[in-house]
Amino acid sequence: MANEQSNSALKLFIVLSRAHKVIHESTNQFFQENGLNPTEFAVLELLYHKGRQPLQQIGNKILLASGSITYVVDKLEKRGYISRVSCESDRRVTFAEISKEGNAFMDQLFPRHEQQLLELMGALSEEEKLEAIELIKKLGLSIKNLSY
Repeated sequence: MANEQSNSALKLFIVLSRAHKVIHESTNQFFQENGLNPTEFAVLELLYHKGRQPLQQIGNKILLASGSITYVVDKLEKRGYISRVSCESDRRVTFAEISKEGNAFMDQLFPRHEQQLLELMGALSEEEKLEAIELIKKLGLSIKNLSY
């Protein structure tokens, strides 16, 4: 019994890893073809959909170390996609805000990204996608509770 569980756990790990690798490689290629790296896209996508964000909170929202955020924001700012805006009520806080150019760029890029994701996930029915979301979420949440 334990050996069967071990084999299925290993197989699930391999299947999830391979699926992640293929999806990750495909989306990274798309970003590169459009002049971005995945982190730059993640920052732009966050600002595009959620609006102005404190620089100090961007890293947590896109799962990136705070030191890297400054570098990414600098690059996007040089390209005219975002700007830094000081907080009027708290001088310690600086916001990142998407610019008109960044919005226009994302207006044409994001629908293509969405289409790519539809194609990448196309092997699953809508019901299967919803089931996969719940199962993977359950797995992720249960792992947070484990301690080694």
